[in-house]
Amino acid sequence: MRISGYRTLTTVHEWGRPVGDVNGVYADGNVPVPIVLVDTDEGITGVGLGPHAHLDTVFAAIEGEDPRGVTALYDRMLRQTFKAGHAGAVFGAIGALDTALWDIKAQAAGEPLWRLLGGRDRRVPAYASGLDFGLTDEELVSVYQDYARHGLRAAKLKGGLDIERDRHRLTLLREVLTEAAHGARPGLMLDVNEAWTRKQAVRHVGEIERDLDLVWVEEPVRRWDAEGLAVVGRGIRASVATGENLTGLEQYRPLLAAGAVDIVQMAAVWGITHFLRVSALAHAHDLPVSPIGTTPIALLHAAASVPNHLISELQDLRPPRGVSLDLTVEDGAFVLGNSAGLGVTVDEDSITSFARRTDGAMAAGSPNVRPEHAGRRLLAVADPGATARHRLTP
Repeated sequence: MRISGYRTLTTVHEWGRPVGDVNGVYADGNVPVPIVLVDTDEGITGVGLGPHAHLDTVFAAIEGEDPRGVTALYDRMLRQTFKAGHAGAVFGAIGALDTALWDIKAQAAGEPLWRLLGGRDRRVPAYASGLDFGLTDEELVSVYQDYARHGLRAAKLKGGLDIERDRHRLTLLREVLTEAAHGARPGLMLDVNEAWTRKQAVRHVGEIERDLDLVWVEEPVRRWDAEGLAVVGRGIRASVATGENLTGLEQYRPLLAAGAVDIVQMAAVWGITHFLRVSALAHAHDLPVSPIGTTPIALLHAAASVPNHLISELQDLRPPRGVSLDLTVEDGAFVLGNSAGLGVTVDEDSITSFARRTDGAMAAGSPNVRPEHAGRRLLAVADPGATARHRLTP
């Protein structure tokens, strides 16, 4: 079997409500989702979700190769782009191709990927994560009631601007999940997406912890600030989670050496081989791992095979337009199906037709743009107009 070519598509995840974090909000809830399809000369096509940056350059490292040699091909792609390939969108393109190759390998073997990777249990514990920064309190409650109906008993709130608002909204989540669980204690997490300084993080989390028990605080300071993350970790009771925006192993090592992270995270777009390698590194430090992403199905298969998986992020209960998944959510867990490979089906005609109708008119706003004063706010932003001002409208 040989790799014969690749194709790209871009679909959209239609949330039907505002989604985002402290850095910004997609007001219309339409988030672009890039897809890479890798073809073989035996008619098997693999699917990867991730950036398209420099795909021609990266693909040159694997064209004509046997796709089943995935980990060796992953390293070939890194060598092909060694001046840019360990970071950013190029690393994401490598991850998308890597995911597609794992999909091909498992399809060729006639097994679901979780089984091929050595998994025993296809249930992967999940927590709810609604990207809820732009929601009113009423909308927040309604969204998490839906998660609770699927058995989820842990939830992550987006916050970081207004501590009183964060405390209030975390209390609402606790009430929703406690009621659904008939009094059982829920797990609460807070994600501030690198919005604080070290001192702000310790002070603000300390205020929240007077009333609430947090499982973890995510990205309280900048992702690369090993010393700062360690300072925060020593100053609060909650665990510190980070890693979704880290790429090569070299970016994780300083954090692990400094004792700066308690929950090691990896983003779905960085690919399966990356996840497996970071999981092994974390396991060597007796640390748990937790995948992050809108459509994390590839890392869910991988998570089923590693000994230190803790819990995976469940964002939307629906897949992107034109994408179907052999996956259900039951009793607080993802349940992976038995389809060979990833269990991802892409309706290319539907996606192409939709792209023609929208003609590139998706929302321009993005939480990926860091606000000018992030990390340099003396006081919390507590006025009623805060949320509206932080929505990025198309």
